[in-house]
Amino acid sequence: MGDAPYDVVDLSNVKVSRPEHGPPQPPVFAMSLGMLHPDIIGRDRLWELSEPLQQTVRERYRDLWQRLRSENAPLRVVDGGELVSAPISFFDSLLMSFVTDNWRKVARIVGEALVAPMDNFIIGPGDLFLSARVNALVESGQLEIRGQSAFEMHASEVRLPAT
Repeated sequence: MGDAPYDVVDLSNVKVSRPEHGPPQPPVFAMSLGMLHPDIIGRDRLWELSEPLQQTVRERYRDLWQRLRSENAPLRVVDGGELVSAPISFFDSLLMSFVTDNWRKVARIVGEALVAPMDNFIIGPGDLFLSARVNALVESGQLEIRGQSAFEMHASEVRLPAT
């Protein structure tokens, strides 16, 4: 948009009610417009939250994005409320925290990492990404695998290397 004025809808602190399928549940953070069902957007009239993006904020966002692009990191994560660059191995320690000396299904390791309390307001990595990281940990010798690949999550198991 360059320097053309425009309005934005900031959903970072907006809570929406989930569709009722069972007992009532408390509202959750909207997180992203792309993750909301169109009925919720219409029901909550989220377009009414639009406000002009102030020039100082726009410049701060541009500077941040330029810095992130110049760093050219494989991941962007939220750290201390700020979007920062991160290495591809960022989630490895989380995965390793669920591995033991005993064989465990990759599905369990990945599943526990997916539900770990990283940050309730941020979308975490997906299961395929985490499975690829398990494969990388196997290739680096940090894990042993029984099975073909961590992508076969229900058929493969991993453990810490036997000593």
